[in-house]
Parts: sequence; structure tokens; C-alpha cells
Amino acid sequence: MTARLDGRPAVRVTGLKKSFRELDVLRGVDFDVAPGSIFALLGSNGAGKTTVVRILSTLLKADAGTALVDGFDVAAEAAEVRQAISLTGQFAAVDEVLSGRENLVLVAQLRRVKEPGRTADALLEQFGLSESGGRRAGTYSGGMRRRLDIAMSLIGNPPVIVLDEPTTGLDPQGRLEVWAMIRQLAGQGTSVLLTTQYLDEAEQLADRIAILHQGKIIANGTLAELKQLMPPATAEYVEKQPTLEEVFLAIIGSGAGTPSRDTGTPPEHQQQGEKP
Repeated sequence: MTARLDGRPAVRVTGLKKSFRELDVLRGVDFDVAPGSIFALLGSNGAGKTTVVRILSTLLKADAGTALVDGFDVAAEAAEVRQAISLTGQFAAVDEVLSGRENLVLVAQLRRVKEPGRTADALLEQFGLSESGGRRAGTYSGGMRRRLDIAMSLIGNPPVIVLDEPTTGLDPQGRLEVWAMIRQLAGQGTSVLLTTQYLDEAEQLADRIAILHQGKIIANGTLAELKQLMPPATAEYVEKQPTLEEVFLAIIGSGAGTPSRDTGTPPEHQQQGEKP
């Protein structure tokens, strides 16, 4: 599908409000997502992130305000919005009985894409899943399942993709795999709206970050702009220590340096005949 933005935001949300009975979930939310950018909607559980996503994807009607996706109004032009947007939820929506390739072919057929087999093969290649494309998706790791899920959401070339907490439940290596895929999407011109509760995820990926708190956007800007909201830092000498994530990835990346399960002693330091 060809975007019709003509310089306008890929997503524009203005004065969005939503209540459930007496609970005000959204209390006037405003933000824009620039074309081809990664926009992070950052907030804790219950902040209203998923409610925004459901409204943008036409699954829920707002009580007030407007939302445009690729220039289409989510309330008045729902069918056009569904063509322009693709939603990937918090958990990978793949059929675990089917192979990775069969999942992609099925979605391509449902979306009436020409040559679904060729489309599936191209996406398997793009997302590094060619070698495992014939395996049942149920045998995939969490990161592979999430990559397959994102690949499925790209069938039909939607100009806007919404990723609702895409790394929930993934291990550190799986998170890095998904981060790489998200950067690749934006690099190809896809506009990405990312909701997350992970501060490091927003910091690593987003061109712009909005902080949603108690149903309102309380800050919106680039990482540099948000850092300027803090008081000036005091210069101190601090020895940089590796993060747990860096330690984890360094260990699993080198089999020779993997500690022993019982003692933590590297295998080359163990006595001959000693059980690991």
C-alpha cells in the first residue's frame, strides 16, 4: 500500500479521551509520529498505552478527540486505517502447528497478496529465518517467534506498524534480535509506534519518546531533549562496570569461557576427570 502522507505525520493523535465507567484511562492525549521514524510511547502498566493502540487499530472507539493513521481518520475511515496499519501485540500471534513459512503463506493468502510463496520466502530471508522456515513455529525460540510475528505483520507493506510491548517475556538475546528488526523496519521507511515499559528499550530505539502517565502525555521529545529536563549533572569519576546483560551475552557468546555449572570454574581450570 502506498502512503498518502504528503509530509504529514504518519500518526496524529489529538485530544484523545477514553473512560471505562468512572475510570478515566485517557485524559487528552496528543502526539505525532513522523514518517519513517520510531516513536516510543513509554509508560508503566495501567498508564493507558494499550488503550491508545486499540483506538489507533480501530478495535476501540474513543470518547473524544481524533486519531489519524496515514492520513485516515480511525473513526470515519476505519477500513482504510486497517489497510494502512499493522498491529503486533504483546505475545507472538503465530500458529505453532504450522511451519514458519506456512504461517507467512497463510497470512499472504488472507491478505490476497500475489505470489504468497515468494512473499513468504522473501520475508524469511529478510528476518534471518530461511534455515528454520520449514520447522514448526512451536519449536522456535521466543526471539524467533517474535521475528516471525513481525514478518507476518509486514505482509501487504503497511506504511505504519504498531508494536505493543514487543519484547515482553524475551531473554536478553531475543530482545536484541527484535531491536535489530525494529531498526531495520524504520531504515526501510516504515513508521513505527512502539509501546514499552522498558526505559532502556525506548532509549536504544526511539527517535522520539512520549511519556504517558495517568492518562496524559507528561513529556514528549528526543532523548537529548528529555535529558535536559533534569538538573545539570555533577562531574564525578566513576569506574564503568559491565551490565548484567553484557556479562550474559559475553558468556553465551563464547563456549570456551562458559563457567562450570557447579563451581563457576572455567572448564580449562578443572582437574582432568572432574565432572563439570
